[in-house]
Amino acid sequence: MNTKMKVYNHLLNEIDVTYHEIALKLGLSDSAMLILYTVCYNGDKCLLSDITHSAGISKQTVNSAIRKLEGADIVYLELVGHRKKLVRLTDKGKKYVKNTVLKVIEIENNIINSWHEGEWTKFLELNQKFVTALKNEVKELKGETE
Repeated sequence: MNTKMKVYNHLLNEIDVTYHEIALKLGLSDSAMLILYTVCYNGDKCLLSDITHSAGISKQTVNSAIRKLEGADIVYLELVGHRKKLVRLTDKGKKYVKNTVLKVIEIENNIINSWHEGEWTKFLELNQKFVTALKNEVKELKGETE
């Protein structure tokens, strides 16, 4: 394996582990953290389909975590149109995320704001370049069947 790729994968794993530790410290599962994080980034509500898309977790996992968050009176579902569901924070949920997820977002923003504009721009450009190239290469990938 390429040493550069090893370092990159190690960094990605460190990020994942750190967010997992954050969720545990806040008393949340990883999936609940992702759901609340996504809802917070959209104000205090978000389409269920947007959560499954942006959080990168299965519909079943999202639905299971949302049921637990509903049971804790953190979120509720609202039907929008015929088939779409909106995940909304309850009043209790708004207070809850203020002391949990919004603090994480604030920490992230403080870190990003400490970088000068050129660092942030380069960081985004290189990550986008990598993701785009990876997606393009994966389109051509075919599994071996034997």
